[in-house]
Amino acid sequence: MALSSRPLQRHQSLHEQTYQALRNAILSGDLVAGSRLVETQIADLLEVSRTPVRESIRQLQRENLIVTDATGSLRVAMLSIVDAMQLYDCRIALEQLSVSEACCNVTNEQLKRLEQAIVQAEKAFGEPNQLTHFQLLHMDYQFHRLLAESSANNWLVQILDQVFDKMALLRLRTVQHNPGVLEIRGEHRRIYEAVRDRNPIAATQAIQAHLISSKERVVREIKVLEPRSLGSADSVEADSIW
Repeated sequence: MALSSRPLQRHQSLHEQTYQALRNAILSGDLVAGSRLVETQIADLLEVSRTPVRESIRQLQRENLIVTDATGSLRVAMLSIVDAMQLYDCRIALEQLSVSEACCNVTNEQLKRLEQAIVQAEKAFGEPNQLTHFQLLHMDYQFHRLLAESSANNWLVQILDQVFDKMALLRLRTVQHNPGVLEIRGEHRRIYEAVRDRNPIAATQAIQAHLISSKERVVREIKVLEPRSLGSADSVEADSIW
């Protein structure tokens, strides 16, 4: 996969545009986990100097989306089983708070949007191969972010956004290998119905069950993928555009 070679527009700062281009490429899977990054080649593709590229890479390193490997090379972060388990544990704690507060604060308009997200997901899964893996994951993200927004707790939304970004790295890997790892129909509907009924006990139980099941599915797929990732590290670097 490759970063788009279209030159950046000049209506925003070059640093901001470069940062967004790199970040979007990582979170969409265009730059796959483990891909090697070279500043000069990124600069050439985006038709900018190395300065905004270097600044953007530093910002993405602070967000743990880009890491430095043992040889000093820059790479897109590849999360481990331990990372996956810890991120899910964070989500389980945070999203129980999310749905509990949503039961008290959700508006009719937000309930409508949550139901629309579920109907859209049910339709998408009823027509396989119509959407990309990234689009399916984005549908899942939209539902969970809507829940967070419905809590009326802006700090919670901001914290969850950081967790969602990290999870995108590992979930893209697992969904590409096995689309069945993603369940955003029945489990989401049970969560929605509990929030709609303003039942915080049922809602927290539903979100906990959903995320524990998702954690088990994702960890199981990473265990399958990890030996392949370790064995193909050299080929990733050799084949990478960077």
